[in-house]
Amino acid sequence: MLPNKTNPARRWALVLLTLALAFSLAACGKKDGAAKGAAPNAGATGTSGNKAEVIATYKDNGQITRGDFDSFVNINTLLNPQIASFSSDPGFQQDMLKQLIAMKILASRADDKVKADADKQTASQLDQFKAYFGAMEGGLDKQLKDHNLTIADVESFLKMSSYGINGLKGKVTDDELKKKYDDNLKADPHAYDVATVSHILVALKDPSDPTGQKDLRTKDQALARAKEVKSKLDAGGDFAALAKEYSDDPGSKDQGGQYKDADINQWVPEFKNAAATLPIGKISDPVETQYGYHVMRVDARKTKSFDEVKESLKNDIAQQEAYDFMDKELPGLILTNKLPQPKPADQTKPGAQTPSAPAPSGK
Repeated sequence: MLPNKTNPARRWALVLLTLALAFSLAACGKKDGAAKGAAPNAGATGTSGNKAEVIATYKDNGQITRGDFDSFVNINTLLNPQIASFSSDPGFQQDMLKQLIAMKILASRADDKVKADADKQTASQLDQFKAYFGAMEGGLDKQLKDHNLTIADVESFLKMSSYGINGLKGKVTDDELKKKYDDNLKADPHAYDVATVSHILVALKDPSDPTGQKDLRTKDQALARAKEVKSKLDAGGDFAALAKEYSDDPGSKDQGGQYKDADINQWVPEFKNAAATLPIGKISDPVETQYGYHVMRVDARKTKSFDEVKESLKNDIAQQEAYDFMDKELPGLILTNKLPQPKPADQTKPGAQTPSAPAPSGK
């Protein structure tokens, strides 16, 4: 659905994977079914050697064994199979080690109330985990075995993650949240817009081509076809029927071309701008994006209130706190580190970057 391809070139960072289950598993499983949406099994990764060997230490008698590290990498690989190809990269391993140490330290700072609340959250997440991976080929046991994990490893990971992030969230004040909300709206009046948008995509590339490189039509041909669609709609044509006939977006054509109550900020700029500014119910002129031409109609639009986005804002602030902790405080807490250090050139390898989340097919 026209994912915005702008992606900050950050190193692997805390919280991206901490929140993977809470904000991704359920959504991924609901659209087409968990089994259909499952990524190819990447298998177990990690380092080789004695699992009991201490590979890193940090202040207050903290230590990481090779077994701890391998389990952490394998869980993240299970949740994000695309990272498996980077598992032997020293830069990637260093980032994962730092993330693990950071999570352990932040978890240790959580108070008893945070831990009690997080334990309830962990139980719910674990149920989601079991249901999601249980629906995959071979079931839950196979997924765990292929990644050299036990369900106890997963529960420990979820608990540690919840302790850390909930501890940070608990420190965020309402004043901070309201300021962030107001600042975001000041920077972008559409920062919290959601819209129900119907569109018909006339694509340049063949959507059935897995490489995404096969030409379907030229720009002139696409524009002419989009104008034809626009004319038929202006003449009273049924949007849903025309979407089924003309649209090259497999993600929406069978739903009348509609995306309902969608965050417009997930879309590429041209589509977002149209979704944010088109008068409700008006058929647009063809809107050009990198995907082709879109004939659009905004069926509904609103700006989410502060109360509606309060929890999301709290996550954002806690995430930034985690980034700041890793950047500023963590380096001074690590005492020893036996993992191979990356060469200078490794710092810019793709494996050292945060991967884009898999995008829905279509728009």
